Amino acid sequence: MSDTMASLRRKISRSGELHSVVRTMKAMAALNIGQYEQSVKALEKYYRTVELGLGACFRERGAAASAAEGEEPADTGAVAAVVFGSDQGLVGQFNDVVADYAIKTLATMSGDLQVWAVGERVHARLGDAGLALAGLFSVPVSVRAITPLIGQILVTSVRRDRQEVGLELHLFYNRPTSWAVYAPFRQRLLPLDDDWRRRLAELPWPSANLAEVAGGGAATLRALIREYLFVSLFRACAASLASENASRLAAMERAEKNIDDILENLQGAFHGLRQSGIDEELFDVISGFEALAVARRR
Repeated sequence: MSDTMASLRRKISRSGELHSVVRTMKAMAALNIGQYEQSVKALEKYYRTVELGLGACFRERGAAASAAEGEEPADTGAVAAVVFGSDQGLVGQFNDVVADYAIKTLATMSGDLQVWAVGERVHARLGDAGLALAGLFSVPVSVRAITPLIGQILVTSVRRDRQEVGLELHLFYNRPTSWAVYAPFRQRLLPLDDDWRRRLAELPWPSANLAEVAGGGAATLRALIREYLFVSLFRACAASLASENASRLAAMERAEKNIDDILENLQGAFHGLRQSGIDEELFDVISGFEALAVARRR
């Protein structure tokens, strides 16, 4: 009985330690969701400013720019995709959801396809599907680490736009839809969409002073397009990180519930076994007392 009691004590102790780890990871995931969502909100005004600048450039140029500046090409033949996933596990179906969506969507595209993966796990998933993988980026571990990652992506993938006219650039990532819920999403960054450019050209200027494009229209437009690419990639990465932590939060909640059930069963078995031991000892005492009483009467 003592060995069994000791074994149950060890199991209860280990389950309690695991429960503490899960609760800590759950709290960290909830905290991370907040900071990544705040980083996206913090970029909204800057993104709005970039849109206003692009709208002014498009109006001045008659909503027309050269293909090298990101306009709709006739026929591209070169397709690049960046798929955001995770490096770590304990995220449920997070990587499978975005990878399956990217694989299904890219299968409908023609041309020279090159795919960059952000995260080792989604990289392996895409490789198993037979996609042409051009590179792998590590997932940032904080908001500050997003900016260097975006710089690497722009240098590695978008630079091809200077070498191959009419490069298509697509982003695939999960984005939050509600608390601890996310869905896969695709965004085409290049070439710039005609409807999007017309919509920006029609944006009203927020002040009474007319906007004037300085420093040369083409140079200013290219600079604003670079900022548009940066902000779009940053938002996609932050949304993916928020979704990753939402998936981890949901996984930790399920794990916490399972551990609670296991602890309840272990503690029930421990108390039952302990009560059985106490009952046996009481029966021994009572039996001994009765035997002693009978002996005295004789």
